[in-house]
Amino acid sequence: MRRPPSPTQYPKKGLQVSGPDGPERESDVNQLSNVPCVAGADQQTFEVTAGLDLGDKYSHLCLIETTTGEILEEARLRTDPETLRRRFTEIEPMRIAIETGTHSPWISRLLEDAGHEVLVANARELGFIYKNSRKNDRLDAENLARVARLDPKLLSPIEHRGEEAQADLALLRTRDVLVKSRTQFINHLRGSVKAFGARLPVCSTESFHRQAVEALPDALKPALMPIISTIASLTDQIKEYDKQIEHVAAEKYPETEILRRISGVGPITALAFVLILEDPQRFSKSRKVGAFLGMVPSRNQSGESDPKQRISKEGDGMLRSLLVQCAHYILRPNSPDSDLKRFGLKLDARGGKGAKQRAVVAVARKLSVLLHHLWSTGEVYEPLYNAKQHQSQQPLAA
Repeated sequence: MRRPPSPTQYPKKGLQVSGPDGPERESDVNQLSNVPCVAGADQQTFEVTAGLDLGDKYSHLCLIETTTGEILEEARLRTDPETLRRRFTEIEPMRIAIETGTHSPWISRLLEDAGHEVLVANARELGFIYKNSRKNDRLDAENLARVARLDPKLLSPIEHRGEEAQADLALLRTRDVLVKSRTQFINHLRGSVKAFGARLPVCSTESFHRQAVEALPDALKPALMPIISTIASLTDQIKEYDKQIEHVAAEKYPETEILRRISGVGPITALAFVLILEDPQRFSKSRKVGAFLGMVPSRNQSGESDPKQRISKEGDGMLRSLLVQCAHYILRPNSPDSDLKRFGLKLDARGGKGAKQRAVVAVARKLSVLLHHLWSTGEVYEPLYNAKQHQSQQPLAA
């Protein structure tokens, strides 16, 4: 493919491209195409703004002139490092908008290394793209470019974590996949045995493959013994990942030691919290972490209507699940006393439908706030800090 000319060589007229959508292709975005772009005093201006719709094998590129909004070029590129590096290196810096996805982390790093400003749009917030009745990759790239030209905040841009953090996070996600697979196998075994009028013993997942063999009906052994062997193998692999995770946390992320002082928070949760948030300064207030992890109610207010909603479940599901597991441990009867435990038990004591589950989620949210506060301030964790403060403020008896 011939390399396109540099942005300074683009003609003044927009490139008219015909296709299956017909010559009226720009009608979907005609409200944006003729709007003049006015940069703020602190906003860097670029002669060209680009939209890059990422695909697994091919990506679609649309370049528009920032001042007039006219299309300068449309192209189809292979989604591989060599092609993208050759296309975007040694050209004038531009603003490039892409969507979050499988390839967006490494592509955003590659484009930034080439000297461009990269906006990684939150795909969940781009309803005007994925809800378009005439959606196609070419129009998606143009829509990204036009919105990035007018107001980048409309893209709800996110910032990808670094390459090293991404590689370390892969350890946690791989372990999570193995744990879920083992759970599915165990549930399958228990269900199959119940259909024969028998039951497998209640035991820990680590010892399940040893104790299940004795209780397995003879008629099911040919079908289920291979699965028990697989469960044993998965258990060994999970243990190896646990050792690697603890080593990585101790050697590369010493801040996890501060977080592990909270009862119920182990190396896996502490490392996941540090890697997924990556920088504690991203949040001006610790309370914002709960919303970032989707543990606050969503909202759908309109006029006088403001119904109660469930938690939004936005953000990273794995970390949210780990925090909920920690909350379950904190609320156990035999767990150490703490402000978190007292808070959760107080909510649970109110009763009502789903009181226990609401208490668990509330404790998980408060735990995320506490973890961020300890990480950002470096303070020493005191389990009963609030209780002691409240007691000291009580007036002395006469």
